[in-house]
Amino acid sequence: MRPMTDAADLPLPDLNDVRSAADRIGSAVRRTPLLPLPADGPGALGPDLWCKPESLQRTGSFKVRGAMNVLASLPAEVRARGVVTHSSGNHGQAVACAAARFGVPATIAIPEGAPRVKLERTRAWGATVVRCPNTAAGREAAARAAAEPTGATIVPPYDHPGIVAGQGTVGLEIASDLPEVANVLVPIGGGGLASGVAVALAALAPNARLIGVEPALAADVHASLAAGERRAWPAERTTRTVADGVRTQSVGALPWRILRERLHAVVRVEEEEILDAAGWYPSYGRLVVEPTGALTLAAWRKIVGGTTDDARLADGPTVLVASGANVDPEALSAFLTRPNLG
Repeated sequence: MRPMTDAADLPLPDLNDVRSAADRIGSAVRRTPLLPLPADGPGALGPDLWCKPESLQRTGSFKVRGAMNVLASLPAEVRARGVVTHSSGNHGQAVACAAARFGVPATIAIPEGAPRVKLERTRAWGATVVRCPNTAAGREAAARAAAEPTGATIVPPYDHPGIVAGQGTVGLEIASDLPEVANVLVPIGGGGLASGVAVALAALAPNARLIGVEPALAADVHASLAAGERRAWPAERTTRTVADGVRTQSVGALPWRILRERLHAVVRVEEEEILDAAGWYPSYGRLVVEPTGALTLAAWRKIVGGTTDDARLADGPTVLVASGANVDPEALSAFLTRPNLG
């Protein structure tokens, strides 16, 4: 088993790493468009509002960017021994997809309580799934146990420079397609996506505000920024949120080193606000978005509605990153039948 390095000691990725990742994964990952969200008519939101729909990736999530980058970076003889990870679902699918592309075995530790659709689709990519407790310690222990017999490489969900660089290609594309971008709202769980986007924007759109979004039930990054140090929340607290993609107990050590310097603010959103935003997307945005992917719309609504003091928007175009689309059909039906989605 290749050991997991202490992320606090790893080098921080820079723009060159993000650009190298873009070259490395270009043939395997979709370059998602920037879609204008409706400014008038039914469900209107406002002018100059854009969505970056990572929900359109083959695995239904941005996570495939980082996973492909890490696997493509491994020496062939190392990659051949297989890969292992732990994930609530989207990163697991991404690693399974990347492993299938390279023809190597993958084992994914998925915690109890993960959406059924994420479990089934991970298996559909050909990965072996093992179940684990829904705690940071339980997930990591399961991954280590799965990797030990074969010497497989553990691919962390977010605490790895290759993961951060891969996810940073989202920011690279935003800055290329909308150079005048003023605000980018991004969900934060472990912080791989937010920190990668931060690296790209700092170099290519330095005046843009990067605003993170968390459920109020799992707002460890907001608490960490207030305290000036990384804070962890217990699993029994974070697992209460419907946004299962951000049920991490703390932001990763490596992403934290980036985000504490480059995040403009973190907005906390309530469960009802998340569900309303998840219902708005298929009803008016013509997109299927899971609750975690809907976090940024929920936060934007709070900011423009004046119901939060967490952040303000700069004048100019705003991009909402819709991070994923993996939602059980029953949950999607419930979103669509909620009143007052517009």
